[in-house]
Amino acid sequence: MSTIVSVNLAVPEPNPAKGVGVTGINKQPVGHSVAVRAPGPKTTGLHSGLVGDRIFDVEHHGGDDQAVYAYALEDYGWWQARLGRRLSNGLFGENLTTEGVDVNGAVIGERWRVGALLVLQPTFGRIPCATFQHKMGEPGWVKTFARANRPGAYLRVVEPGEVRAGDAVMVEDRPAHGVSIAMAFRAYMTEPELLPELVEIDGLPDDLRETLAERLPRRR
Repeated sequence: MSTIVSVNLAVPEPNPAKGVGVTGINKQPVGHSVAVRAPGPKTTGLHSGLVGDRIFDVEHHGGDDQAVYAYALEDYGWWQARLGRRLSNGLFGENLTTEGVDVNGAVIGERWRVGALLVLQPTFGRIPCATFQHKMGEPGWVKTFARANRPGAYLRVVEPGEVRAGDAVMVEDRPAHGVSIAMAFRAYMTEPELLPELVEIDGLPDDLRETLAERLPRRR
C-alpha cells in the first residue's frame, strides 16, 4: 500500500550557506493533519503549500509549481546504506515522506489522490543547492545527489485538502508521454541530449520550460 509516512514542517534555523540568513530546510514530522492549498506565485504568494510550513529563499523555492516536496522512505534507505548513517524523515527538506510510492518514477503531470480530498501533481525533481550541501555535511554532496538521480518530486496542488501520516496515496491519472521525474532530472543535470523531448511535455512548469529551451543545442 502507498502511504504518507510523515508530514514534515519547517523548524527555521540559521543558513550560513546563502545570503538568506534563515532556512526552512530543517523539516520535522508533526502528529496532526495539515491543510494543503496552492500557495500562489513563487516570490509574492504564500510560498509553501502546507499551512504552517515556512520558506525563506523564495527566489528559488516554493510557489505553485513547488508547493509540496515529497521524498521516498525507500530512497532514504538507499542513502543510509551508502552514507553509513541514519537519516531522519524531513532531513532532505521534504514535506511528505512516502512509502510504496514510486516518487522518482512518477510521470510529470500525473495526479496523486492523497487521503480523501487532496490531489497533487508531480512537476519536477529537487535541484540540490548549497543550503542542502551544508545541511548534509557531505563533501561534494551537490554532485553526489545529482549523480544518484533520486531527487524526489516537487508537486503542485490540483485540489486542496488535508494530509496526515497514514494517508493513502493513489495515482488517479498518468499522462501518455511517460517522462518521469528521474528522466527529467537526468536531462537537466547530466544528459542534455534528452532536453528536446523534455521541453515538449505537458505539466512542466512554464518558467522551467523556458530555461530548458534556452539550453537546447542550437542547430547549425
